[in-house]
Amino acid sequence: MKISAMDWLGLTTLVLVTVTLFAAMDLAFNWVFYLTVLGQVALIITVYKVLRDDYTTEKTFKDYYEDRPMPEND
Repeated sequence: MKISAMDWLGLTTLVLVTVTLFAAMDLAFNWVFYLTVLGQVALIITVYKVLRDDYTTEKTFKDYYEDRPMPEND
């Protein structure tokens, strides 16, 4: 099973939010430390996967934002 870039992003977010919760609950240092290291590795993999993702679009900077069209300055 191939994990997509967005799946990596969700997994990394979940790991790093868990680190925050564990640190706030004053859990044992070794759990927080190893989960932090795992989160950092997952973050590096996520950035690599997102940058290498085979994603194409027809949109350009001229299209601006979809919720607010760019005013035409002709």
